[in-house]
Amino acid sequence: MPHDNAVTPLDGFHHWFATRAEATHYLVEEAPLDRLEGWRVDPGTGNLVHRTGRFYSVEGLAVDVREGAGRSWSQPIIVQPEIGILGLLVKKFDGVPHLLMQAKMEPGNINTLQLSPTVQATRSNYTGVHKGNPVPYLAYFTEPGRGRPLADALQSEQGSWFLGKRNRNMVVETTEDVPELEGFRWLSLAEVHALLHLDNVINMDSRSVLAACPAEPAGAAPGDVTALVSRFTAIKAARSVSRRRIPLKDVPHWHRTADRIVHDEGRFFSVLGVDVQAGDREVPRWSQPLLAPAGRGVIAMVARRRGDELRVLLRANTEAGTFDGAELGPTVRCAPANYQDGVLPEPAFLDYVLSAPGDRVLFDAVHSEEGGRFHHAENRYLVVEADDDFPYDAPDGYLWATPGEMTELVRHSHYLNVEARCLLACLHTLR
Repeated sequence: MPHDNAVTPLDGFHHWFATRAEATHYLVEEAPLDRLEGWRVDPGTGNLVHRTGRFYSVEGLAVDVREGAGRSWSQPIIVQPEIGILGLLVKKFDGVPHLLMQAKMEPGNINTLQLSPTVQATRSNYTGVHKGNPVPYLAYFTEPGRGRPLADALQSEQGSWFLGKRNRNMVVETTEDVPELEGFRWLSLAEVHALLHLDNVINMDSRSVLAACPAEPAGAAPGDVTALVSRFTAIKAARSVSRRRIPLKDVPHWHRTADRIVHDEGRFFSVLGVDVQAGDREVPRWSQPLLAPAGRGVIAMVARRRGDELRVLLRANTEAGTFDGAELGPTVRCAPANYQDGVLPEPAFLDYVLSAPGDRVLFDAVHSEEGGRFHHAENRYLVVEADDDFPYDAPDGYLWATPGEMTELVRHSHYLNVEARCLLACLHTLR
């Protein structure tokens, strides 16, 4: 059941969260890629693969995008074809919806513990490939009739680092008396929305699922969603993307050091290994490779109002591993460090969102990305209100949409990418 909080609604949460961090021993240490327990470097390809052939691998990918002048490149990428479950369990207490959140350690988290959904598990994990403990509360998301589905869709993850990676994003409401196991806590939706304004508390998987949980049911989305989808489909139809998996050792402009795989110019990301100890995970120790970005990123939406209606500018993104060729993403998504020397052209609107005065910044918080695959990957999430000089006509490849339209789209697969879903969760906190 929900917990009484003596002073402010979140005082009790912060005490509980700090207690959880102190209750279990965690240790993450970098390790050479060729000495990760359970992993091997394939002698023919240089690919990093698990001994079971499950979980995921790190391989090479060659990409060719034919749009306008076109662009081609090659890079390392995570290949994880299996579909996991990201599930939030919802229950009403005294008529108020509460979410069952989990304080979960991930090896790549910059602060070790963050709030994950009720269930956050790969198929390899919840089918017991690791021979560890079973996943709590899994039955609510796998057994029909255990609850009422409020949202259920296959959603993609970072197309720049995953090849066609998808997870099943689920919100299930129950009326059962659900035991609150150690490491789990019921929080009201309002409390979770308040926590979204704090740095590195709500993890990426939670934010992705929370996109389908507005404070008030969206119902029929305002505006013409069919017209929005039609415009986006026209953009996708004009693009052609070809991808070819190649040996990791043959990826041009990348090389292996004693401990990592890095870009020749130090850009983008590197691949490193870690040895992990965590007393409260399904298995107490393991090793794995992680992708580490070159620096903190920026994920931002430009917003503008017409009367009481808020609209945000979305960009049709095509990345190396984008599942459906293109998905709608935020106005800006980049790591500014990659462009500081002027060799690469700076992304459109980056300077606009970073130079916005404080009175036009509607949302600003630093959030971590998937700590199970990425090492200390942080992004500054921004929503910036446009000034009067900002053009209302969307540039080529961009579309204006309301949060209500986005909420309608997120109930379906392959419209909003993970960055757009995370920012949509943040938009739900604005009034």
